[in-house]
Amino acid sequence: MTDREFPAPTEGIVLTQFMVSGDVAASRDFYVNVLGGAVVLDGEPTIVKLANSWIIINVGGGPTDDKPDVYLDVPADPNRVSAFLNIRVADIHASYAEWSEKGADFLTPPIDRGREIRCYMRDPDGHLIEVGQATGVLAE
Repeated sequence: MTDREFPAPTEGIVLTQFMVSGDVAASRDFYVNVLGGAVVLDGEPTIVKLANSWIIINVGGGPTDDKPDVYLDVPADPNRVSAFLNIRVADIHASYAEWSEKGADFLTPPIDRGREIRCYMRDPDGHLIEVGQATGVLAE
């Protein structure tokens, strides 16, 4: 696949992340303008190529015949999370500075946790995103 190719493998699998958005254009702009992604498909859904993965952004909705009783919605309470996007970077302090300057909403600056340095931010819909850098320190 090329960098901006639609994520449809000819063999094996491709992992993508689906994000429900209340404002698809604002979320697209965040993943493109702040995090450096590239739009593969614009509209509803929007697909953004981000590093070696894809973010699919679309509005929520009710059940369908292949997911009966399931509703897709933006986080009702952004402080209660069951899953989040995890971005690994080579230089967390540079990423933190760059993305903060571009408008990223970080919860805290990067914190050294021993084996990794990490911090968290939110996208425009409140989805939690971990940003981390491995330190090379092994567990004791």
